[in-house]
Amino acid sequence: MTLQVAIIGAGPAGFYAAEALAKEEGVQVDLIDRLPTPHGLIRSGVAPDHQTTKKVTKKYDQTAARENVRYIGNVTMGTDVSVAELRDLYDAVIIAFGAEGDRPIGLPGEDKEGVYGSFAFVGWYNGHPDFTDLAPDLDIDAAVVIGNGNVALDCARLLVRTENEMKASDIADHAGEAIYGSGVKDVYILGRRGPVQASFSIAEMREMGELEQGISVVHDAQIPEALPEDMDPKEARSRKPVLEVLKSFRPNVSGSAAKTVHFEFFCRPVEILGDDRVTGVRVERTRLVDNRAIGTGEMFDIPCQLVIGCIGYVSREVEGLPMEGGVVVNIDGRVDQGLYCVGWAKRGPTGTIGTNRPDAQDVAARVLEDMKGGAGKPGGAGLDALLIDRAIRVTTYDDWSAIDAAEIARAKEGAPRRKFLTIPDMLSVVDEA
Repeated sequence: MTLQVAIIGAGPAGFYAAEALAKEEGVQVDLIDRLPTPHGLIRSGVAPDHQTTKKVTKKYDQTAARENVRYIGNVTMGTDVSVAELRDLYDAVIIAFGAEGDRPIGLPGEDKEGVYGSFAFVGWYNGHPDFTDLAPDLDIDAAVVIGNGNVALDCARLLVRTENEMKASDIADHAGEAIYGSGVKDVYILGRRGPVQASFSIAEMREMGELEQGISVVHDAQIPEALPEDMDPKEARSRKPVLEVLKSFRPNVSGSAAKTVHFEFFCRPVEILGDDRVTGVRVERTRLVDNRAIGTGEMFDIPCQLVIGCIGYVSREVEGLPMEGGVVVNIDGRVDQGLYCVGWAKRGPTGTIGTNRPDAQDVAARVLEDMKGGAGKPGGAGLDALLIDRAIRVTTYDDWSAIDAAEIARAKEGAPRRKFLTIPDMLSVVDEA
């Protein structure tokens, strides 16, 4: 009998799990996503000026083209269909919906106007339907970005990009217009620890030295000449080139370009200032003790009108899923009999896109091991009947292909696509196809 597997979430983790399972005979995979558009954070999380990274979706297209793989879009788990219903319908259910919310900054004043999490802010400039109406006010002088990872670099870089630099991107029109017309002159990137502990990658760091109208500055005393001698060799290989780029910023002077990006290490935010709207961030200088950031008591304020917290994402809570710390409670991907998780839902928002592949392959292997001789549930046929009965409009991968083609056709010169920003607009394309 055919093993019926439902994968909830059609991002990298979901597609890699589908790829691993679909190679086996006697397995049918249904990839279910709440949006008509697949690919998850490849579409809505990867920076719009990083188009090379998005080419990985060609591999996902090959998986979707397999006869034993279906894409079922525009179906929301927990609303249109429950976890319990999917478990009744499928032999195995794999949760792969990633992390779809911002971890709270955890500071007094984070509820002020002008304070955003990076999931929302990145979704806004990437044209995610959930954040089309976010409308951050960029008629500002300064912004503070909290965090020392690549998402923090993305947000800072996008705030100082020119229209010319973004002409080959797929940034949402509304975001591009706001960014290009912004008066922002200073962007501060805050890190509790030092440059050695920052998780920037070399490609993103190099971009910070190649900005058309921006310059990156550092505090000379904060940048060491070399890495610690006792650092793990593998870690040192990735950190050394990043450190070299930061060292190259030492001669740069704040204000010598139209926009300045300030790398502020060894400082942690303690309060967001202002009345209804943010007017600044109070920070405390830190020092490292056993690789931990310890406050020194030295405080200073950074005036700003925009704060973006880039401190991590959390998975949304869904009835029927045990959650703890923003992830699904699991043991090596196993949640319960016939219920699994993979990707960020399993391990939290860590690693690169490629990290999801071996992770998904491991969980797929556990599914196949656990389900030997356990097939026999109705699978997709049962789900189709349930969704028809509930009048839920479903989209297919062919429908996505129509949306994809329409976005490409409406792109500005030099750009890869011009996204549709609402689900009704996407569905209207399908209707016309």
